[in-house]
Parts: sequence; C-alpha cells; structure tokens
Amino acid sequence: MTLFVYDKTLDGLLCCVFFAYEYKIRPDDIITATAQRPLLVEASYVIKTDPRKSKRVWVGLEKKLSKIAQNMLLLVWLSELPEVEMLLFRYICKIIDGPEGFEMNFGDADIVRVKEIAKKVAGESRKLIQFVRFQRTADDIYFAPISPEYNVLSLITPHFEARYADQQWIIYDTKRNSGLYYDKSSVRYISFSEKDLEALKSGKIEDEKLSDEELFFQKLWKEYFKSTTIRERINLRLQRQHMPKKYWRYLTEVQ
Repeated sequence: MTLFVYDKTLDGLLCCVFFAYEYKIRPDDIITATAQRPLLVEASYVIKTDPRKSKRVWVGLEKKLSKIAQNMLLLVWLSELPEVEMLLFRYICKIIDGPEGFEMNFGDADIVRVKEIAKKVAGESRKLIQFVRFQRTADDIYFAPISPEYNVLSLITPHFEARYADQQWIIYDTKRNSGLYYDKSSVRYISFSEKDLEALKSGKIEDEKLSDEELFFQKLWKEYFKSTTIRERINLRLQRQHMPKKYWRYLTEVQ
C-alpha cells in the first residue's frame, strides 16, 4: 500500500495530485499525519503544501471543468466525508487525463458520487439559510448556533452578510467549534472555549445572556405557538418533511 500524508487542506490535496503526476506515483490512500495508519504500508510520502503547485493544478482544472463542476468539487471538499480525499483525487485525475466534457460521463462511479455529495452539501446550505434562528444577546449581538452535517458555514455567510448588513451577528458551528462574527463591516472567524461550547450545544442561550426584549418576544412567541396549535391536527411526520428534526433544537417554540 502506498500512502500520501497531507495537511488536510484543499491546497494540500491539489499538491498530492501534482506530486502523483510529477513522480508517477498513485496512492492507495491519502491521510493526515495524525490519522491511524494501515498495517501493511510499502511506501509513505509526506506531501508538502505549496500554493504554486496547487494553483497549477487548479488552473489546469479550470481549463477542463465547467464553473458548475468546479463548484461541485468545492462542495464535495466541504462535505468532510471520510472518502473525500481519494474520491476527489480520482475525480481530478480522471478530469486531467480524460477528454473535455468528461465531467458529464455519468457512467463513471466517481463522477456520479461527486454529483451526489455536492447536491447534499448544497441542499444543507439552502436549508440553513431558511432555518437559522438568531437570539439577541444583552450586548446587542444576534447569535445563532448551528450544527450542520457538512461544513457549510462559508456557503451561507454571503446571504446573511447582505441580509443583515446593519446588525452585528454571530453564526456558530457547535459541531466544529468555529463561527463567523460580523461587525457591520467585515466577517471574521472566531472560536469559543470548550466550556462555552458545551453550553451552546443545546441551542438555547442562558436567559441572563439574552436581552430583555429577546426574552419578552421568546415568551410571546411560545404563547402564540401554543395558543394556535390544534392538538388534534398535529402531524409530526409532515413537520419533519418541512423541517428536519435535527434543526428543532434551535427553535424557540420547542426549547
């Protein structure tokens, strides 16, 4: 078995492709330095990330891939699935070696799989844009915890940056302990301590950290939701179809 060891970045993965063509070596697996290694390894290569090499690979892909396919490749990377390294490695190599338009060869399993994953990641980003719920804190910052299956935080940021340009807000991914803070002029990444992170995973911010106005409207909304609910017509199956249950923890009415 031949291993490539890289730094878990997209640039690093593109450098793996560059290395494979430069030295005519194809890996059986691509892993990080901290990952558990298989027992039977014949050769292992540490691939250093070089922006110049990764750019050369990407420029080559731009010549053979449509904009849609380029975007799909990035979406698959954001999926963070265990298979993503080897899947994208094979996909990129097939695009480089194949004729123009090979991205449309749906008889190839890797082409189909890339499309499937990209569709799921794009779908989750659209759902989050719909279902993100902000809570106004005592220091006048609108805070929204999320825990998406895929790493879509960067995909939803442009929408909220344009939609809430006059407000300070934080959208925080509790699954990856990473968030984005918008200060009315720019967006930057932030992270919390493990202690603060644990308190956020429930989706509910402690009352003492919320503004009085937020607490009032949360109470008002819960009372409205309760008063308008017709128990005889509750259809949980239909509710889950419109809004997957994994998003319910962030809804004021069910907290």
